[in-house]
Amino acid sequence: MMHIRHWSRLSGVAFCLLANLFALSFSYAAEAGEAGEAGKAGEAGEADGENSNLRAPKKTFRRFGRKRESLSAVLFPGVSPQEYEQGEEIAVWVDLVESKKTQVPFAYYDIPICNSTKEVKKIRKSLGAKLQGHSLKPAPYKIDALQNLPCTTVCKKTLRPKEQSRLRTLIKNEYRVHVTFDELPVLMQSDTLNYAVRGYPIGFKAPFALTGLEGDNFYIYNHINFTVKYSKVPDSNGVHIVGFEAFPVSRKHIYEGDFKAGAPLDTCVLGNKVINDVATLQNTQAIKDGDSFDVIYSYEVNWVESPSNAKWEDRWDIYMVGSPDDQVHYFAVMNSLMIVMFMTGVVASIMLRTLRKDIANFNELQGLDEAEDEGGWKLMHGDVFRPPQQYQMIFSVAVGTGAQIGTAIALVLLSALIGILSPLNKGHMLTFIIILYVLSGSVAGYCSSRLFKFFDGKAWKRNTMLTATAFPGLLVTLFVLLNIFLSFAGAATAVSFWTVLALFLLWVCVSAPLVFVGSFFGYKKAKIDVPVRTNQIARVVPESHWYTKLPHSFFLGGILPFVNISIELYFIMNALWLHQMYYIMGFLLVVIMTMCVACAEVSIVLCYIQLCQEDHRWWWKSFLNCTSCGAYLLLYSLWFLWDKLDLVGVLPTVVYLTYMSMLSITIALFCGSIGFFGSFWFVRTVYGALKVD
Repeated sequence: MMHIRHWSRLSGVAFCLLANLFALSFSYAAEAGEAGEAGKAGEAGEADGENSNLRAPKKTFRRFGRKRESLSAVLFPGVSPQEYEQGEEIAVWVDLVESKKTQVPFAYYDIPICNSTKEVKKIRKSLGAKLQGHSLKPAPYKIDALQNLPCTTVCKKTLRPKEQSRLRTLIKNEYRVHVTFDELPVLMQSDTLNYAVRGYPIGFKAPFALTGLEGDNFYIYNHINFTVKYSKVPDSNGVHIVGFEAFPVSRKHIYEGDFKAGAPLDTCVLGNKVINDVATLQNTQAIKDGDSFDVIYSYEVNWVESPSNAKWEDRWDIYMVGSPDDQVHYFAVMNSLMIVMFMTGVVASIMLRTLRKDIANFNELQGLDEAEDEGGWKLMHGDVFRPPQQYQMIFSVAVGTGAQIGTAIALVLLSALIGILSPLNKGHMLTFIIILYVLSGSVAGYCSSRLFKFFDGKAWKRNTMLTATAFPGLLVTLFVLLNIFLSFAGAATAVSFWTVLALFLLWVCVSAPLVFVGSFFGYKKAKIDVPVRTNQIARVVPESHWYTKLPHSFFLGGILPFVNISIELYFIMNALWLHQMYYIMGFLLVVIMTMCVACAEVSIVLCYIQLCQEDHRWWWKSFLNCTSCGAYLLLYSLWFLWDKLDLVGVLPTVVYLTYMSMLSITIALFCGSIGFFGSFWFVRTVYGALKVD
């Protein structure tokens, strides 16, 4: 009864804290959502927006006691500004054509648009860039430093019926073109609507109220007005690029005779401003069904000097307009930290006081007849280290894999925190994650082999092979199956056979050997020492309370760890699927640490309650109780799909669910291993304090 009373106090405090944290989580999520509404409202008004001089507040950041740094230094550590002189040609690059509605990007030159005639050296892409589909190609535009360019034609494109239909589909799904200039993504912004959006749309859908025509009509943005903002370099003739904006226009160009790129047209000459006018919009459909028609693409460039206080270091600040304020991150993280610290104090005060008293009483009565009357967790000393009766190999493989994932996560976050990694360097982050995970294979082999040896397992070769192949094989299988569907759709994220082969070789030639190396050293080590002996005959397990049984303990165990990451998870999901920026790795590191502490605390509490009810089968439960954090992440992703995303079609939904399932399994294994290690440490420590003959 004493243990039940203590558990009642603990559960009451825990549920009050959980209720408080849930309320704060939703309030912060709502605040973050309201902060992003301006961006959504801005996208709705892109068709008739205007160029502006919207200024964002300067943002600085502190990395755990280091001096404050600009946003550019955080996003791209070690990068110095490039100086340009008048007349110097500056490279313009095009990347993916993406949409929030489909999550299936396409390469720029795979859509019916002008092709570039520039010959450049092939850019070597990292493994991560290939997996993400990023491929920088030279844009069909020519921009020279400090030289304004009036309306200039680029090419004439003949659109056949199939291409017309595809353009309308792309416009309907709100695909945007991403152009890069001096490492800056092109930006659309408006001070009236207070929004700043990366990329410019391919076209727009005009309703009846705008055109007076029946049905929805789709129009192409075939003219791009680029605005380049610069600041002069002191004591030099050069300039720094501090802004790159685009204003798309739909204009039906008229020409007579043979067309020649760069030749002046009546609708594209100096002094004739190209604007969006209902009477001159470029439609995507021919006058007669089945006919082809020509579209002329053009652009212009305007160089604008920024105010004297504009600095190269602050040029990324404008990309944060519409993003949640940093104070939301601070309040959310501090709230999670305080709750975890308070929970730690509550658990320590209740459990240590109870355990200390129980241990002292047991040691005093040891050797007396009264010791036999002691019940609860103390009687489990002869069975508490009895190996699980089923699936010992699967258990050791799962724990080892979770340890490998945790090692890779820690190394990635620390590398980003000290400036080795850039959160916005396309492909670099993913490449680093894959390499660090592969190099952490020895951790998985060591932990799995040590645990399997403790279970007196004999099939050590099979255990090592499963550790090296089970989890990576599952991820690769899901990825290859998804890649087949993406290849049929022509998506840019569909990787080639050689990329899949590179992944396979990295797995077979690097990861698997490291797992074998870790297993070799793990099996050479002595068997894990435990403070008490295991009886030959197992005790009969009495009936226990419902909250210590599966699946009830499974669903209870993951609540607190998931609530700790739920606020920051909102920002991460926005960055992954809504093309927002997530760059503050210090917050993420703190959140991961609080989640680990929560997993360990929850696992220890549930293990203690289980042992108090004389149930010594804690091995699998200590692992599974915290894996529900991954299940809650999957449920959260379903809510995010329903409430935040507006995916169109079956393939985008399959892509989203596949990647979120892979992420949920990864988090489940990581949390499960943290829960097991916490319980194992707790059991060894507690029973090591008992004086048992």
